[in-house]
Amino acid sequence: MPHSPGQDQPEVQLPAGRLRGAIEGGLAVFRAVPYAAPPVGALRWRPAQPHPGWSGTRDATADGPSAPQMYAEGGDPVLGGHGSPPFDDDCLTLNVWTPATDSARRPVLVWIHGGGFVSGSGSLAGYSGETFARDGDLVVVSINYRIGPLGYLNPDDGDESANPWLGDQIAALCWVNAHIAAFGGDPDRVTVAGQSGGALSTAALAGHPLAQGLIRRVILQSPPLGLDLPDPAAYRERTAAYLELAGAKDAAELRALPWQELIAAAAGLFARTAAWGYWPTPFLPVVDGTSLRTHPALALLDGAAADIDVMIGWTREEANFGFALDAGYADATREQVTDRIADTFGAEAAADVYAAYARARPGSRPVDVLMDLITDELFRVPAVRLAEARAAAGRPVWAYQFDLATPAYEGRLGAAHCLELPFVFDNFDQWAHAPFLAGLAPAARDGLAYAMHRAWISFVRTGDPNHPDLPRWRPYDAQSRTTMRFDTVVTALDDLAGASRLLHGSARTSAQSSAPLI
Repeated sequence: MPHSPGQDQPEVQLPAGRLRGAIEGGLAVFRAVPYAAPPVGALRWRPAQPHPGWSGTRDATADGPSAPQMYAEGGDPVLGGHGSPPFDDDCLTLNVWTPATDSARRPVLVWIHGGGFVSGSGSLAGYSGETFARDGDLVVVSINYRIGPLGYLNPDDGDESANPWLGDQIAALCWVNAHIAAFGGDPDRVTVAGQSGGALSTAALAGHPLAQGLIRRVILQSPPLGLDLPDPAAYRERTAAYLELAGAKDAAELRALPWQELIAAAAGLFARTAAWGYWPTPFLPVVDGTSLRTHPALALLDGAAADIDVMIGWTREEANFGFALDAGYADATREQVTDRIADTFGAEAAADVYAAYARARPGSRPVDVLMDLITDELFRVPAVRLAEARAAAGRPVWAYQFDLATPAYEGRLGAAHCLELPFVFDNFDQWAHAPFLAGLAPAARDGLAYAMHRAWISFVRTGDPNHPDLPRWRPYDAQSRTTMRFDTVVTALDDLAGASRLLHGSARTSAQSSAPLI
């Protein structure tokens, strides 16, 4: 039922039962709303199942547990943490922010958090939907889904339980389609947005048969489309290593373990799968041909997904997030980095490619060349390839690069992975714990946040990110290759990533052989 300005406990009636939320900042907010049955016991690693519902009125005023994940008190030196207790297997819930539970049929924004497939939560304060709902008159949904070993393993090997993370997200989208009208939203105008692993998820959803018709637009923030995603046979070795680390001989024994032991075993998999000069990814989506039919980099190129509106972007120094503060990489040698380059370009071209990267960043150290290479391989170049392929097919893409460097850590982070998040949400007060924002000048920070936040709102509402306080942003096409540069001065530039695009144009990867070359 619609809430009035004086009502502090709005209620909605769903088929599963009645929900009671709260008024926060003038918005109706419903937290920890179940969209699927708890994936516990026999349902661990199984596809998400319908929630059985509840009797009476369910309190939806407090966040529920986040998906089980590793946690260190005090967090990390970049984000200051990306998920905190309580954690629990029973985590398949979502949060909703809405201006009113009426029949206005507002555009809907569904946010999918990232976190390297091992961390994060839809309940993080930084991902609050408050600013988007209030400033854009939108209904905003953030979701929790299974991550780490609970979301990215298939210990049953070969049955329908592959990629539980993706099944969870599809179930959440189906819930939105069926129920968001009760919260004042329009199920026919849904934008799915995500960052990093959440952006890879967003691309996978856009091309998934079970999500067909559920998504109107997507926003892909720093999607690691260059990842080599394994098939089931390639992933079987990793699953066997995890079973050994967990002290279990099969899926049945894993199901009997408490989630705390499963997460502890995950830490060991980091060490076993790490490779020098590569972003660590102990858990990955598996391209099994059924639950995930193709690499997400290809998902938006044909079929029904070709008609979905797309915005895609990256930060200028994505890889600095994982490598710039790592003392183990600070003393990397030119020989080490050249050998790493050879994985992508071949031994004969490696020295010339190193020189090209060094020229582009005068005074660079070997580790700086390595970080630029990883940024290009995982993020910038595959994003540009997607934009190029869509443009060639006459499907517009809006491309951007986030260039504002943070002064934190003497500037070593640059415009690192994740740095655009508080600008997009325009809620710096919710990121006060994050070390990577230290030293940013408020005037430049707030002006850029306004420009970006309003562009995202405009795209969600219309499919076009332009607004009166933004320079004219044209879609990416094969002639101009227009890319919006978000910095202290916001500028639309032609072929902003041209140097990387041309350098990698003929690269054929050996270490990442199954990453698609669009």
